[in-house]
Amino acid sequence: MPRTSASPPTADAAAPAGPSADSALTHGLKQRHLSMIALGGVIGAGLFVGSGAGIAAAGPSIIVAYAISGLLVMMVMRMLGEMSAANPASGSFSVHAERAIGPWAGFTAGWSFWFLLCVAVGLEGIGAAQIVSGWLPGTPEWAWVALFMVVFLGTNLAAVKNFGEFEFWFAALKVIAITLFLVLGLLAILGVLPDTEAPGLSNLTGDGGFLPKGMDGFIIGLLASVFAYGGLETVTIAAAESENPVQGVAKAVRTAMWRIAVFYIGSMAVIVTLVPWDDPKVAEVGPFYAMLDHLGIGSAAQIMNVVILIALLSAMNANIYGASRMARSLVVRGQGPAVLGKISSGVPRNAVLFSSVFGFACVLLSYWRPDDVFPWLLNMIGAVILVVWIFIAASQLILRGRTEREAPEKLVVRMWFFPVGTIVALAAMAGIFLLMLRQPDTRDQLLATGALTVVLIGVGLVRQRRRGDGGASGSGGDGTAGTPAQRK
Repeated sequence: MPRTSASPPTADAAAPAGPSADSALTHGLKQRHLSMIALGGVIGAGLFVGSGAGIAAAGPSIIVAYAISGLLVMMVMRMLGEMSAANPASGSFSVHAERAIGPWAGFTAGWSFWFLLCVAVGLEGIGAAQIVSGWLPGTPEWAWVALFMVVFLGTNLAAVKNFGEFEFWFAALKVIAITLFLVLGLLAILGVLPDTEAPGLSNLTGDGGFLPKGMDGFIIGLLASVFAYGGLETVTIAAAESENPVQGVAKAVRTAMWRIAVFYIGSMAVIVTLVPWDDPKVAEVGPFYAMLDHLGIGSAAQIMNVVILIALLSAMNANIYGASRMARSLVVRGQGPAVLGKISSGVPRNAVLFSSVFGFACVLLSYWRPDDVFPWLLNMIGAVILVVWIFIAASQLILRGRTEREAPEKLVVRMWFFPVGTIVALAAMAGIFLLMLRQPDTRDQLLATGALTVVLIGVGLVRQRRRGDGGASGSGGDGTAGTPAQRK
């Protein structure tokens, strides 16, 4: 019986009888891959380098800043985990936004995230090339970026298990490095490390106190900490190609709390306890280097360069993967050029190639137009992750009730204190937007990201109207699910 406009399709009612489009992808990721991707995804260059600016601005109160932003990230991951465990899809939050809000929302969330990942690939390639060029003076940075792109293009084109193996070992090295760092720091704090003296609370309470630059400094540190959390979303994208997507997502989300607490909040606490927050090295060369140097560990700079290089290469690999899967998911749902949806041997090779080429084009722009176009690109991605988080929270707020009515057994992961927890998270995101408007350094980023989002929403709404989609698609996966109009 045909549906009328007064009776929109529900998620499960609209699902096709055939297999979801994700079945065209291979399920080559094992649980060990997924677990390590989730574990290593929270350890990136944003933690090793970017946290220095936050410490320089907020002082010891950076611990509180990372705790607040970490709690928000935990809530976002919990919401995303709830939806991804109930409906695993390689399009992750883009698919959920389409099911909950409408095709325009899936279009906006998906393509904005794809754009973020591709530009990030270029930035990470530049950072990695600068490190290697420092070791081998005279070699061109662009050539190193090209080499890294070719390597990861090859691994992502071959098979998903190659991506999984690279990320497994990259993540393992990062986990070992951060664990050793934390152990050394704790031993130094306790005064049991040879040739070191326990600092006590002198660095936390002295030299301006716990809040040396007042609330303005704390706010700058808070904003810096929010954007340091990157890479967590990739695990819900990768889960669709794992052996057991539901179990994998549930396990990754349930362990997110201790990972964030240990790696981020723990690292900040160790650093500001051992090193004076106003030490110039904290902001200039990074807080981890500053701490190793403070402890008198020889070759501290080279040790950190190796760790940061691993983190950057890991992020490049993961972002090429995530961008290609998001692009492919959007295309299969009729939200992009069909050529990108082609699958070869279980891999969306055209999407991998297109995403990689776009990322390398961003690198070339950093050399050709470093004063206008490239900064413009950087500003546009400045607040994209917040836009994505808002779509995640809004989608979960809608889909939770629908799932409880139609398939409560799918709720193997549940958002805490629903719906209050979701509403509080949304309010916190709105608060971050207001804080960004208040700060000159982040205002331009917010406005540029806002312009990008408005354009994508406009294009998404026009496409939705032309295709005759009146509301939430009810898609049950990446592709053939949805209204008949969508499947044409």
